[in-house]
Amino acid sequence: MKPRDWVLFWSLGLIWGSSFLWIKIALQGIGPFGLVAWRLLIGVAGLAVVVAVRRPAFPRQRRIYGMLALLGLTNTALPFLLISWGEQSIDSAVASILNGTVPLFAMVIAHFALQDDRMTRSRVVGLILGFLGVVVLMSGELTPGGFARGGLGQLAVLLAAILYAFSGVFARKNLHGLSPVVQAFVPLIVADAFIWTGAIVAEAPVLTPSIPLAWFALLWLGLLGSCVAYLLYFSLLHSVGPTRATMVTYVFPVVGLVLGIIFLHEPLTLNLLIGAAMVVAGILVVNGAALLRSLSSGGRAAEAEA
Repeated sequence: MKPRDWVLFWSLGLIWGSSFLWIKIALQGIGPFGLVAWRLLIGVAGLAVVVAVRRPAFPRQRRIYGMLALLGLTNTALPFLLISWGEQSIDSAVASILNGTVPLFAMVIAHFALQDDRMTRSRVVGLILGFLGVVVLMSGELTPGGFARGGLGQLAVLLAAILYAFSGVFARKNLHGLSPVVQAFVPLIVADAFIWTGAIVAEAPVLTPSIPLAWFALLWLGLLGSCVAYLLYFSLLHSVGPTRATMVTYVFPVVGLVLGIIFLHEPLTLNLLIGAAMVVAGILVVNGAALLRSLSSGGRAAEAEA
């Protein structure tokens, strides 16, 4: 990876990893539907400028638009809403760690959906380790009162992770050769239309933040988390390939944990530390061999160019 690639990598990790902090802050002044609606609207506006400048080729087949619309729901609208709803009752650090399980769910889904991405013994070990970490994280809420208070929020974030995993496998299987800008822009429009409809039904008339800091959080989430981050990710994807690009997933739990403790004064418990370590270890076991092969091949290619 060149210096430019590392700048993109760490910028993306910090932006997406900090999103859980900003969601928690925005929820102080607006409900989850309104939060996601404004976040997506700001993101759509930002990407519209990018579309106007780059003028990417849009597909002509209705089937492609149908799949992009589906991704708007499964990869944007529903996960954003579930995470925002979940963070009403759980810490941002916990949400970031649970969201880090996306590669584990993706591995399971890819095993059944893709011919070239099957389970191996090491992957099964990593899967078990990662999900044991989830159990440790949730163990403090596994009481009748605790589950109602925070367990449902954790389950909501886990469901969002499953939707992200499904969407990644679905896009890989069905949307080859489509412009990255189009892949980001069209689903975002569909997602925002869906969420605004729900917001008007569920949270009207309180659909605007009541505190200035919530507006700043929405601008951050919209312009950086939903516009710039997509462009950084797709640029990194084309520059270094999917294996190295998905390494950014490992940054989320660390960034979310540190920011939640420093700025929101969230408690650092033993369950949190052990659970986070097991989730990250599980993801590393699942993808470690592939990452080493990728980095090794990248090093050989650089030597050959030299």
